[in-house]
Amino acid sequence: MIYSPRPSKPGRTGTPGPGHERGVRMKEQARLGWERIKWAGAHMPLHAEIRRRFAREKPLSGQRIGVALHLEAKTANLILTLHAGGAELFVVGSNPLSTQDPIVQALAEVEGITVAARHGESEEERLRNIDLLLAFPPTLIVEDGGDVAWRLSERGDWEGLLGICEETTTGVERLQALHQAGKLPVPAIAVNDAKMKHLFDNRYGTGQSSWDAIMRATNLLVAGKTVLIVGYGWCGKGLALRAQGLGARVLVAEIDPVKAVEAAMEGYTLVELAEGMEQADFVVTATGQPGVIDEAALRHAKHGQILANAGHFGYEIDRAALERLAREAFPARAGVTGFRFPDGRTVYLLGEGELVNLALGDGHPVEIMDISFALQSLSAEYLVREGGRLSPGVYPVPQDIDQGVAELVLHWLR
Repeated sequence: MIYSPRPSKPGRTGTPGPGHERGVRMKEQARLGWERIKWAGAHMPLHAEIRRRFAREKPLSGQRIGVALHLEAKTANLILTLHAGGAELFVVGSNPLSTQDPIVQALAEVEGITVAARHGESEEERLRNIDLLLAFPPTLIVEDGGDVAWRLSERGDWEGLLGICEETTTGVERLQALHQAGKLPVPAIAVNDAKMKHLFDNRYGTGQSSWDAIMRATNLLVAGKTVLIVGYGWCGKGLALRAQGLGARVLVAEIDPVKAVEAAMEGYTLVELAEGMEQADFVVTATGQPGVIDEAALRHAKHGQILANAGHFGYEIDRAALERLAREAFPARAGVTGFRFPDGRTVYLLGEGELVNLALGDGHPVEIMDISFALQSLSAEYLVREGGRLSPGVYPVPQDIDQGVAELVLHWLR
């Protein structure tokens, strides 16, 4: 849905009609949105500095930026920074369950920003909104997950696009696949691969925010429980570290032998997936791969087990398999669905299997996203300045940007 606030009109009798009531609701949503945006902004010193410079220099003047990100308060600050740099923006959500309607309403009040998103939108709506973004049309794409780039590859219409800035591991992998297949005719910056991104966002951001969401959604104790982390990349490392800090016994299932050795040497117990499913009170996936917790794994699930996904896409836990195996599915509490098996065992899926820290929480801590979005905004500036001289391909964040962001963080930490 494209939000474009308009003044409401009273009903024919002079009493407020449905349009007026909707306008009041939209205004209240926007107020809540600005409250959240300002709170986040007050704790984003890197962005404040970059935005002041962008407002003076207008390095993005004349650019039309298509944004596909998780639409919450920290993202809104990135969008406002790009806008301050002189860009016009068309914004869509990268996950229907992470879109926060108050943020959408607030951003829709800003001239030069169009938003096509709503919380809980259908897959059909989401794809239609991506097509609206492409009809904008963008000169630059800033996204999380690679859906816009993938849609562009399907349509084959890249005309006028300078390049892409990609936020996530999954999105970078998709861009690399497009490049290897000869289907990426523009340069793309792998923001996720910057040291100041994956060493901090993926580890400390995912670790804290995922457990925050799990505990908020369940109100259950973690200390003394058994936790299975499926996948031991940077996100898995953060999840294991925080689970251990909360007092849990931590198991790790990892198919990469190097990563498995690393997990073992950091004090975690290595298990096969089926073995871990039989023991774990909490199972958290972070692999980026579909169907990791499949029907075979679910048959080993411990009674009362909590299932959560910390990977970008909501396909790591096979919901269809859960529904096939279960005799009954029922809402256990807000954001939690119970699945009761014929033998009496019950397991609980959080946030429909979507990215748990955003489906049931506010995402990464503000200060972490200040770092990641500083890399995004500076990478966008770099593409505008240098993109015309770059060959198609997937590029790292320039070292001077990565180092510069690190120096800014150190300045604010001291």
